[in-house]
Amino acid sequence: MSANTASTPAGKQSGSRIPLPKVPFWAQIVAGLVLGVLLGWLARSQDVSWLKDTLDQIGSIFVQLLKLAVAPLVFFAILVSITNLRKVNNAARLASRTLLWFMITSLIAVAIGLVIGLVTNPGSGTGLTPKDGQKPENAGSWIDFLTGIVPTDVITPFTELNVLQIVFMAAVAGIAALKLGERAKPILALSESVLELLQKALWWVIRLAPLGTVGLIGYAIADYGWDLIGKYATFTADVYIGCALVLFGVYPLLLALVAKVNPIQFFKGAWPAIQLAFVSRSSVGTMPVTQKVTERLGVPKNYTSFAVPFGATTKMDGCAAIYPALAAIFIAQIFDVQLGIQDYLLIAFVSVVGSAATAGLTGATVMLTLTLSTLGLPLEGVGLLMAIDPILDMMRTATNVAGQAAVPVIVAARENILDRDAYASASASPVEEDDDADDADSREATAKEPVAVPA
Repeated sequence: MSANTASTPAGKQSGSRIPLPKVPFWAQIVAGLVLGVLLGWLARSQDVSWLKDTLDQIGSIFVQLLKLAVAPLVFFAILVSITNLRKVNNAARLASRTLLWFMITSLIAVAIGLVIGLVTNPGSGTGLTPKDGQKPENAGSWIDFLTGIVPTDVITPFTELNVLQIVFMAAVAGIAALKLGERAKPILALSESVLELLQKALWWVIRLAPLGTVGLIGYAIADYGWDLIGKYATFTADVYIGCALVLFGVYPLLLALVAKVNPIQFFKGAWPAIQLAFVSRSSVGTMPVTQKVTERLGVPKNYTSFAVPFGATTKMDGCAAIYPALAAIFIAQIFDVQLGIQDYLLIAFVSVVGSAATAGLTGATVMLTLTLSTLGLPLEGVGLLMAIDPILDMMRTATNVAGQAAVPVIVAARENILDRDAYASASASPVEEDDDADDADSREATAKEPVAVPA
């Protein structure tokens, strides 16, 4: 008996584990960025081809995993978000105000892009010539944009990942479900369950973001190097400065002056989505995180479930406003084409109306070709920017996602439906917390409560 008594504490001590310190998700991302830069520099400076290929594979697999869920996620997110508007009083007013603020912030962003481009002349002194450019394989035009909204069948948009057509079909299905009323309840219940399933699976992919960061950043450095960035130094700086002015200037001002909330608190709450967007370069891939941080900033779930998916496919201040404005000026200077006042007005128009063409995926080639074709600029200019595009796309997407979270906060505050206590306490990263059953139940209970919007 004494032997058993003596062995019990020893057994407990040997079986106990010292808990490891929990590394914040943002710190994991930063560590991935640093490690990626170091490995990319090593692969390029020492000409380590296997390391470069490995980084490429890691980054490509991460992006591919994100894209794998894009088509069904967009369809069910848009469908459910539209049908959720039935739970919101005065939903039409809320939707129209959201669209209005999307347009206002896009106009501000494109104006900043134009001013920066006119002041810095990014196409001057680069050493690039029209011969360095080449036409893209796929170009966007207004005819393609308008006719391309309606799919020829229901399968091809999903196999070819045509997000714009998927959004169209989801919107039609959502509106039809609203018209059917009670008879559509089984379909809506299934759609909500499928959406939850997709979001849960995507959360697992999101947790791999630090590893994906190593691959994406490392390959960018190994493949492009600093020499290429040097040729595009002014243009790259313009894009980053323009996005930074919108991200850290325009949005905070609107939050402080219009929404009457603390902008610093917004970044505390929204930072997990912004940093993931920077790494993944996908607004749609970041959408579950964006939606969760927006809810935690005090925006009602019923409204968030509409505004964030809607914004993830149409709200692109970085890709569809700042970037095409700067790119048009850059390409015009390379090809020695003079732009007039009417051209700058056209750029603003395309940025506001055509932003859905970017479709929330990595890259903004479709939006750029749409802008160039509208202005009559050579499409060969797109080839000049393709090499540097991944580096630019990180900052563009971060700006996109910040706007997708900021506008719902602004609208909710103006409509007096923002939970200001929740906003003031929003700081925890949702990626670090388990999406357990209790949390799901609380969100479900919140979803059943109607949101009152003043007339």
